[in-house]
Amino acid sequence: MSGLGNKEIMAKNINKYMRKFDVDRKKLSSDLGISYTTVTDWIKGKTYPRIDKIEMLANYFGVSKSDLVEDSISSIETIYNQLIPDRQSKVYNFAQHQLNEQIRLQTNNKVVVMMPTRSTTVEIAGKLSAGGGTYNDKNCVETVEVGSTPSHYDLAFQVAGDSMYPTFEDGEIVFVKETNDVFNGQIGAVEINGEAFIKKMYLEGNRLRLVSLNTDVNKDGNRLYPDFYSDELDDLYIIGRVII
Repeated sequence: MSGLGNKEIMAKNINKYMRKFDVDRKKLSSDLGISYTTVTDWIKGKTYPRIDKIEMLANYFGVSKSDLVEDSISSIETIYNQLIPDRQSKVYNFAQHQLNEQIRLQTNNKVVVMMPTRSTTVEIAGKLSAGGGTYNDKNCVETVEVGSTPSHYDLAFQVAGDSMYPTFEDGEIVFVKETNDVFNGQIGAVEINGEAFIKKMYLEGNRLRLVSLNTDVNKDGNRLYPDFYSDELDDLYIIGRVII
């Protein structure tokens, strides 16, 4: 790595820790007993600190010297490139999950100014789990306001969970056409052993495979919402097809 590159990395890292600990140039130079001009040259990448000054900076911020002299991004790449393909895939999937979650949280925190719209009152027949299953008390009917409804539907449910994200979000109201004719690959509402789900469905022989749309994985690369099955031993009832 070139000398200029070292200066830039050092400057970036010093600035990072100054921001983290809310330290400005004046305080840093005063606390370390180093001239203001010298500190300014370091954080602008004009000069590179001597080894004793690097140790002084590391002790001041409570970090290792490598935290100051190494590029953290390059270190991640170095580790990644040493992994076998299977482990690289797990790291990539986990990082992608973290990024998606970050984007989702940032999007949810945005304030969006909406023009007033006419709302419609609908009766909620219960909840459909987009997760591990939700008990549906059919006697519990709730009334909510929604922006719009399909022209023809039989039942409305509230989604509970994230397994069908991004198509269906937690808390979203979905509309269902009551029918037993839910074909392979369609999204349906189904009750299994007293618990209601919203899932993509596939009939495979004498069992039903239920698939989540959320493909997020954990740190080991395993899906957070894996497929699961229902067979003739289960008390299975197809509520209907979800209207998209």
